[in-house]
Amino acid sequence: MKTAAESLPEHVAEESPRRLGPRIKLFYGLGSVAFGVESVALGSLVLLYFNQVIGLPASWVGAAIMIALIFDAIFDPLLGHWSDHLRSPWGRRHPFMYASAAPLAIAFYFLWRPPHGWSNPALMAYLLAALVSVRLLVSLYEIPSSALAPELTPDYDERTSLLAYRFFFGVLGGTAMSVVAFQVFLRKDAAHPLGVLNRHGYERFGLVSAVVMFATILLTCAGTHGRGIVPGERNDADDLRAKFQEIRTTLSNRSFFALMTAGIVASIGVGLNNGLGLYITTYFWELTPKQISYLVSFGFVSAILGVALATPASKWLGKKKAMLTLFTISAIAGSIPIPLRLIGLMPANHTNALLAALFADGVVRDTLGIMGFIIVASMMADVVEDIAVQSGRRSEGLVFAANGLLQKCVTGFGTFLSGLMLGWVHFPQGAIQGQVDQPILRHLVLIFVPVLVGCNAIALIVLTFYKIDRAAHQRNLERLRDAAALAQLGNVEAEEGVPPATRVV
Repeated sequence: MKTAAESLPEHVAEESPRRLGPRIKLFYGLGSVAFGVESVALGSLVLLYFNQVIGLPASWVGAAIMIALIFDAIFDPLLGHWSDHLRSPWGRRHPFMYASAAPLAIAFYFLWRPPHGWSNPALMAYLLAALVSVRLLVSLYEIPSSALAPELTPDYDERTSLLAYRFFFGVLGGTAMSVVAFQVFLRKDAAHPLGVLNRHGYERFGLVSAVVMFATILLTCAGTHGRGIVPGERNDADDLRAKFQEIRTTLSNRSFFALMTAGIVASIGVGLNNGLGLYITTYFWELTPKQISYLVSFGFVSAILGVALATPASKWLGKKKAMLTLFTISAIAGSIPIPLRLIGLMPANHTNALLAALFADGVVRDTLGIMGFIIVASMMADVVEDIAVQSGRRSEGLVFAANGLLQKCVTGFGTFLSGLMLGWVHFPQGAIQGQVDQPILRHLVLIFVPVLVGCNAIALIVLTFYKIDRAAHQRNLERLRDAAALAQLGNVEAEEGVPPATRVV
């Protein structure tokens, strides 16, 4: 009877690490623009838009986002498993990626165009339907696209470089659309003294974003077409019991479980930061939309620095140590400004000094955070071979489905808690900048900061249980290559009629 590793098909490991040129990395990374735009929009804008502009209670908006996340929790693993087992002339991943482009653009466009005059329950139903559609269609692209990374190269360091491109374009897309939103669509004018309350601005933002998402998905599909693993026919029976066994083996891998658990906890904190970030910059720091666009623009700087430094940091310290160091410093930097304001050590509102201080803190925080997330994604890719040694199957789609689900927790459960916090402190609807009671703002940040710090601390502790280093990854690759060679020898001998008892193993 074959072991799990021996049952692997020949394509499971390459004879030598595959080096990728800048062209394929560029096209692979470009598609993450769509995810970056969606992540920023659903993480930062949708709560404020449907609460302050459309008029839904913040807790209702948060509940809709949370319910949409439940649909993701069911759909994403099934989609990941399906893409792992799909056989087509275009490979396992690209049919899903191509199919997502047009429906996602349409769903995203209508998210920002709720009907006028509807009751709150009807608007809640509309929001829920739109969010579920957008999230499921993002999964249809993002999960197969993410699963391409470990297929494109098995090399320990090359994966970090490849995923650096992905994160660069994700941050670039989200940052660029945020700047355009605040500088163009949500800027202050005579009819809208506070531009972030301009309903028509959000509608135009939705249209432009939909076009950008459609175009970048098609470009990355075309640029990576024909890449990745195209599996042959399986000899083993894929019955229901085998499928559940594969899922159980994948989810019980120790290193994968550490990344998944840490991601769940950290995503709550990041979701809170995204959900309440626009409220804090608008009402606590009292920045104008134009100033917010300047503040958001640090994403360009952070993306460039993060991509340039992630691979060297990973090589110098190793992935695990580099990730823990980067996330620790990033978490400290991100939690400093609000406590400093509470004790009177931050510059006053409406001053250039405040904007400069927030900008500097944001560059440090986000550069280190981006570097950390790039390395975590590379660590997730390394889990694929570790699971394959145990299960005898490659499960990139299932692994990255779980990873994608955690990223959606950023705009799901965290945003849901943001809505609850806003209701708890009785934050007013249609709030005017400078006129929100200070006790309300103080109460909000005194809840927000400790929860954020606690989530980051717990996530860092859990991440220490990740066990795959450079040497362990190389051992996994060698075991998979040996198993594939043994399986190939067995197939040849079977074709030549050599009796099983006489085969040399």
